[in-house]
Amino acid sequence: MAALRAPVTARGPWLTAVLNEAAAARSRSRPVAVVVEAHRQGRPEAVALLELRRRGLTAVVSMLGGAAEPLPGGRPTARLLARDEDAANRLADGVLGLLGTLRRPWALELTGLPLGDPTARALSARLPTSVLGNVRSLRLVDELDDLAGTSVARSRDPRVLERWLPPLLARAHGHRARVLLRAAARLHAAIGQLELAVVADGDDVRAGLLTLIDGDDRWPWWGTGEGLRTEMGAPLVGLTVPGRGWPSRTALSPVAEPRPRGRRA
Repeated sequence: MAALRAPVTARGPWLTAVLNEAAAARSRSRPVAVVVEAHRQGRPEAVALLELRRRGLTAVVSMLGGAAEPLPGGRPTARLLARDEDAANRLADGVLGLLGTLRRPWALELTGLPLGDPTARALSARLPTSVLGNVRSLRLVDELDDLAGTSVARSRDPRVLERWLPPLLARAHGHRARVLLRAAARLHAAIGQLELAVVADGDDVRAGLLTLIDGDDRWPWWGTGEGLRTEMGAPLVGLTVPGRGWPSRTALSPVAEPRPRGRRA
């Protein structure tokens, strides 16, 4: 993940928080991994961390954590991990193999990917009904230091986070958002990958911001109050295949050939 510059939201700690949140909510989705490896004792050549859930009669395959809220904005949040073009092609074949095992109508919804993702491109070439599209993301901009007559306290100390997290979570919209914010913030603070910025008036929070830290990279994640704004960010790529009935193996495999049909006398 680090070698391929996967974003924080596509790495182990974040995905662990996502899985724990789903388990606590008794989600009907389940994680699925598609792995390309030379042998099981070595490093994988490619990995797709996916999520399988039911939508009516349809099995929906999406990126693990893609439906989590709130996700940081402004840049791609997901990654289909592949070392090179050949690994990406083999990973695409593995995803097709997964789809071929589903015993119900299926839909593919891979979102939050970067432009030029080789595995998404390989999947699109193999699935004639697929649609590759992109949308512009919204980036959260930290302007807390520009607030007149205020002092901004910034800290990566988990103890400081624990002090201010309850009033911040009270401003989050929705139970699931509060659960993910609490779990992911605590976990990333414990490993030194979260900064909390607070503008306070006594025990009251005037504004607050959670920023994900990856080395020298700062990625504003979630905030509330004054001193924050949004602007257009990087484009995000999505690959979708609408659910269209029961799949056939010939429709999923790029190398499948029609079998000869015998006739009855």
